[in-house]
Amino acid sequence: MSDLPGVLMLDLQGLELTDEERQLLMQPHVGGVILFARNVRDVAQVQALVSDIRRCRPQILLAVDQEGGRVQRLREGFTRLPAMLRFGELWQQDQSAARALARDCGWLMAAEVLACGLDFSFAPVLDLHTGVSDVIGDRAFAADQEALITLATEFMQGMHEAGMATTGKHFPGHGSVSADSHHALPVDTRTVQSIREQDMQPFVRCMPVMDAVMPAHVIYEQADAACAGFSRYWLQTVLRQELGFDGVIFSDDLVMAAAAAAGNMEDRVKKALAAGCDMLLVCNDRSAALQALAVLETMDIEPNARLLRMQRKHHLTFDALIATPRWQQTRKQLAQLDPAT
Repeated sequence: MSDLPGVLMLDLQGLELTDEERQLLMQPHVGGVILFARNVRDVAQVQALVSDIRRCRPQILLAVDQEGGRVQRLREGFTRLPAMLRFGELWQQDQSAARALARDCGWLMAAEVLACGLDFSFAPVLDLHTGVSDVIGDRAFAADQEALITLATEFMQGMHEAGMATTGKHFPGHGSVSADSHHALPVDTRTVQSIREQDMQPFVRCMPVMDAVMPAHVIYEQADAACAGFSRYWLQTVLRQELGFDGVIFSDDLVMAAAAAAGNMEDRVKKALAAGCDMLLVCNDRSAALQALAVLETMDIEPNARLLRMQRKHHLTFDALIATPRWQQTRKQLAQLDPAT
């Protein structure tokens, strides 16, 4: 078995591994696991689950969506994080305070995730807050490009300080389409120039601190007939060649409704890999994950060293973390920023 992670990231059924899942994690093409709320009870349980997973596959990548606001899987015993738009609102009152708190929040989020043994959170969202997309909504930092880029950069620098790799999503921008790609196929009809000058700029300018990217399941019809995650134009011509991005490219979940535009699961796997995705997410549908695995077993796939960049770096234990003045002070400041958390 290679020391490098495989290309498939899948999910688990509950709070503990099943015997079937232990066997599944041993498959060479399985390289990652993403935790959802159903897999989380508290800090100790997550740590035990992580240890069990790593006994099956030491080099596996372990991820979670811990953005803040309504997208936060780790809750009991963890800091309740505000939606990122709260930083954009603070920016309008005090730019210096917004920058500092965004950085501290990025550090705190990453430090808590790492302390559980997980490698990274799929964060942050770099989509513009346009008011068009409900599924993005307050997950975005701001409507203003400069505010978004500044705050997201600070947040990602905080993540790096904690030892976590960053993932910008959803390239080249999901904020300007109304349809939710989980349930429908969004189509952006604007010119390529408009997309490049508006939605894509946060990805371009945050690239120095961006270790990975997740493309949108959105069709930008003036550029390509395929969703960005299946598009060689967006992932190869623009991202790799024009922008020189050498980080990891994660597919968004291949089970999402918008991904069906690429065909059946075999088509989705092959098209995502051909477009340039380094790791494929297949979640919340075990049958689909097994189909994807069966397809991968028929393919000759080179081990991908890029994925090693996503492994967690230095980190504190949870007990050591909560004793730090930075953690204690940041929690207080975040609670003041958004009392609802």
